[in-house]
Amino acid sequence: MPLHHPKHRHHDDDLLPYRRSDDEAKPRRPYTPTFPSSSPGSANRLLVLFAATCLILAAASFAFGVSASRSRQPPQQQPPPAVAFRCGRAEDSLRSFLASASPGRNYSAGEREKVLAVVGVHTEHGSAARRAALRATWFPPNPEGIVSLEHGTGLSFRFVTVRPKDKQKMEDLQKEADMYHDFLFIDADEDTKPPMKMLAFFKAAYHMFDAEFYVKADDDIYLRPDRLAALLAKERPQHRTYVGCMKKGPVVNDPNMKWYESSWELLGNEYFMHASGSLYALSSEVAEAVATAKTDSLRIFDYEDVTIGAWMLAMNVKHEDNRAMCDPTCTPTSIAVWDKKCSGSCNITEKIQQLHNTTLCSKSPTLPPEVEEEE
Repeated sequence: MPLHHPKHRHHDDDLLPYRRSDDEAKPRRPYTPTFPSSSPGSANRLLVLFAATCLILAAASFAFGVSASRSRQPPQQQPPPAVAFRCGRAEDSLRSFLASASPGRNYSAGEREKVLAVVGVHTEHGSAARRAALRATWFPPNPEGIVSLEHGTGLSFRFVTVRPKDKQKMEDLQKEADMYHDFLFIDADEDTKPPMKMLAFFKAAYHMFDAEFYVKADDDIYLRPDRLAALLAKERPQHRTYVGCMKKGPVVNDPNMKWYESSWELLGNEYFMHASGSLYALSSEVAEAVATAKTDSLRIFDYEDVTIGAWMLAMNVKHEDNRAMCDPTCTPTSIAVWDKKCSGSCNITEKIQQLHNTTLCSKSPTLPPEVEEEE
């Protein structure tokens, strides 16, 4: 909702009209100065002084009249400032853009937008090529597309990132944000550990959106928004739900090896069940518990997916394992396609485009024909 400036009231009673005294109301004879005949120079000086006094009084009266006239004119209305949607230092660039582009709409900086799910696609400032590949395929390429997809599926998409400390990097990222208006800048520093960045995302998303689900995605997956919406819209007996591709694995306790976990002694030899970090969803009650928890009361491990999984163990949540969220190839039911074998060895932008050019990936029905017939 645009901010309204209170109107300035003019108190006309404070501007009292000029009133003459009774003596001034009486008719006066024309004033004719008399000068002593013995002093003509003195008479001339008096005449000049009288004329100058009249000019000064006339100028003062004119100035007073102009000033009074201007004071009675209504003040010019200033345009309302653009509404910034923030949670701490976090900012939703799309809603800020929509508010400034449509000042007549009922936006409010404190209003939580109601959606089925908010999907945060986590990205780095140096991953512009990946974002371009996603905008050219499944991610809406402009604000109109994001709004249209939100109306069609209930999913609201944002690229999620932090503000770089480097001035030039921030300027480049801001130019991209000003062009596409699809970023959610979170309240975290560039060198913040991934689990804490994820916590910052859930805090910002929860305070900005009234969603049934809060979804985290990586920028290297090929996603079918329609199928994700169908999954999240299903009726569930358990409202506290944690949805994703569940997995386990050995805990690495050797600091010289990849995926070393510095807190390995708390975990034993094997990780507990947790969702892969490429795509998972937390239901509203679960996200609320995470977003409102005291940060210093949460156990933080080295990796984001393990940390989120540990928090889920502390809550009475339903672990919902869905393998369609991590298919290595496109299928009639795949929700997200990504191949973990490709991580670090493939050109992600080319891979995304190849998948999109595959009919089974981009043009197959939301649900398989046999499922549609059953319904």
